[in-house]
Amino acid sequence: MERALLCELHAHTTWSDGELGLRELVDLYGRAGFDVLCVTDHVLRGDDPWRLPETCVYEGNFAAYVAAVDAEAERARALYDLLVVPGLELTHNYEDPDRAAHALAIGLRDFVTPDEGLVGSLLAAREADAAVIAAHPHGPDRDSVPARMTRRFWLEWEVLSPLVHRAELFNGVDVYSWVAGCGTPPLGAGDTHRRDQLSSWKTLVPCAKDEAALVAYLRSPAPSYLVPFRAEVEVAPAAAAA
Repeated sequence: MERALLCELHAHTTWSDGELGLRELVDLYGRAGFDVLCVTDHVLRGDDPWRLPETCVYEGNFAAYVAAVDAEAERARALYDLLVVPGLELTHNYEDPDRAAHALAIGLRDFVTPDEGLVGSLLAAREADAAVIAAHPHGPDRDSVPARMTRRFWLEWEVLSPLVHRAELFNGVDVYSWVAGCGTPPLGAGDTHRRDQLSSWKTLVPCAKDEAALVAYLRSPAPSYLVPFRAEVEVAPAAAAA
């Protein structure tokens, strides 16, 4: 078996709603000793109820986004031996949480629009050979921000489960207990937007340290392993620069 890689599979930058620039995010995870970082910035529907200008990846800047991730990937591998993989968070926001769903498309190198609907975007991501992950799939439990809950995967799991490869059991500090019995391999991820979100449950993936191997493994039913990660020191910008 390949050595298991410590992976962050869900993270955001200033290309969408993250507080860290791409290089800052790479340095945060590189210094923390990670093997894999997946950059999964948001792509939003044209009629997203919370969409603001310049707060997401869109068709017009997607090529520049992937090029920027690839440029940082080259630096990250040389400096930290960190594999950096591009992706998107296919974001279907609705004021009704029963209609809302987010999905990660890891290793996505062809633009996919959520304007095709949830099923259409999931199918397009699969056809583009990305690994598709149900992100923070809220179940019956309530959330502190009900308007931002995403319950469609839970409500329509029988129909939607064949369209995803894995589902987040852990997202940041949140747990979606129904995923443990849903029959789809579970993941742990940080959904990182800020430095202080570095510590959370993560995923160990036993595969070769390259993009094709990682994506192929996540697309397969093979088991991955969930571990709690706690940074020894939450790296602040001043400390990181020292």
